[in-house]
Amino acid sequence: MDRAPPAPSRSARLRRWLRRELPSLALAVALLVAARASLANHYQVPSESMMPALVPGDRVLVDMRAYGLRVPFTGIELLGRGQPAPGDVVVFKSPRDGIRLIKRVVAVGGQSVALREGRLLVDGRPLAADDGGPAERIGDRLVRLDLEDGGGPDIAPIQVPAGHVLVLGDHRGASADGRAFGLVPEQAFDGRALGVYWRRGQGPVWRPL
Repeated sequence: MDRAPPAPSRSARLRRWLRRELPSLALAVALLVAARASLANHYQVPSESMMPALVPGDRVLVDMRAYGLRVPFTGIELLGRGQPAPGDVVVFKSPRDGIRLIKRVVAVGGQSVALREGRLLVDGRPLAADDGGPAERIGDRLVRLDLEDGGGPDIAPIQVPAGHVLVLGDHRGASADGRAFGLVPEQAFDGRALGVYWRRGQGPVWRPL
């Protein structure tokens, strides 16, 4: 009677499984990384500069397609670039030191803008909202401000050139923003923040921005 061949060892079975499955696993991981780099990502808020909308530790969902879909890890665009709009909360690398920041677009190319005691004037018009608290109507958003630390440095009236934007923090007296590093080119933005999906002490939440 012929003997049955010995069962392969556990290590042999593992090697065989890896040879069969590793290419597809590697492809899946590569696709996930690419999707994260080009479609959606997240950002953890490090400071109080965007209070009260964002508090330290908030985890924010970022739409990486908002200002153009790019080949992952390159600047090559696959789809046309969207335009940042006043009121958008954007993620980008600081022109000064390369640190990733999150701020609000307050003025875009073609607009004149000034800041006095933490309050914006765009095209000569104050943006203050009359709702009983420190707030401004920026674009189509009602933005609550934190002026507990004052308004920070003023901005003399300037004209924003085409292709650039001015970004500020909502916590005007505690934000290193466009007043420190100047105007930001539109193509510098990684994406638009959609909302807070996790907040320290509360866990999962959804707070649109």
